[in-house]
Amino acid sequence: MNLFVSKVSLCCVTFDFTDPTKNLIEKDVKRQTLLELLDFVSGSVRFSEPAILAMCRMCAVNLFRVFPPNYRSAVSNGGENDDDEPMFDPAWPHLQIVYDLLVKFITSSCLDAKVAKKYIDHSFILRLLDLFDSEDPRERDCLKTILHRVYGKFMVHRPFIRKAISNIFYRFVFEIERHNGIAELLEIFGSIISGFALPLKEEHKIFLWRVLIPLHKPKSLGVYFQQLSYCVSQFIEKEPKLCSTVIRGLLKYWPITNSQKELMFLAELEEILEAINMVEFQKVMVPLFWRIGCCINSFHFQVFFFIF
Repeated sequence: MNLFVSKVSLCCVTFDFTDPTKNLIEKDVKRQTLLELLDFVSGSVRFSEPAILAMCRMCAVNLFRVFPPNYRSAVSNGGENDDDEPMFDPAWPHLQIVYDLLVKFITSSCLDAKVAKKYIDHSFILRLLDLFDSEDPRERDCLKTILHRVYGKFMVHRPFIRKAISNIFYRFVFEIERHNGIAELLEIFGSIISGFALPLKEEHKIFLWRVLIPLHKPKSLGVYFQQLSYCVSQFIEKEPKLCSTVIRGLLKYWPITNSQKELMFLAELEEILEAINMVEFQKVMVPLFWRIGCCINSFHFQVFFFIF
């Protein structure tokens, strides 16, 4: 285990991957060392506390970084064009091994969660969440897997993770309207919601009203609409009484001048109406039919034909 800790410490040296001609030998040595560590972590040796500390420190040094202000381009202009070419990190071949190593480490049966939670703590989780703003979709996909595993292994951190993701959504909706990882974070929350016990806690219903419903507001809705719609449908499936609450929220944020968003709202509304009961329907039928009447008078042919 001492040799493992020494090799992990060697991998704390970072290199500039924007210049492919620099430090070629050192980069290759580090890559080979990371692959050796990956093979070791896949084994059945129990991790000591110094080994856990060394691993967390090495992952932090290699993965945690601040993206430059001009880095975010995918959603900076409203994010309505999902066909924009994503930016790929030149360090990815190296970063990918570190991510693979972290996944294997967290999921290992040889890792004692009671000891590891001291190092995979709130600060570590917050910095992981910051990385979801990466423009590289491969990195966001790895982060999605890691956060799933952390949520599953460290039950003590679950309320904090939910709150931290909620704060990212709040800031996105009410402050910056610019973030590359909203779809991935919603996908994670979709699986979290599916695990909620019944009856739903009040805090979970508040999350639906104060976080998920306002996420319909940003111009970039199309980038994450599928994942958002799934989260909402999970709530309705668990508690059909929430149908009227969701419809009121959709009517509140209904897009008046954006026909593409209006089509998304109509598609989501159609799914909700298939699940609603008569009591809940009567609570919202007047404002609902008023909005449908406006859609019938729409000059946009797709909106008009969607109603019929």
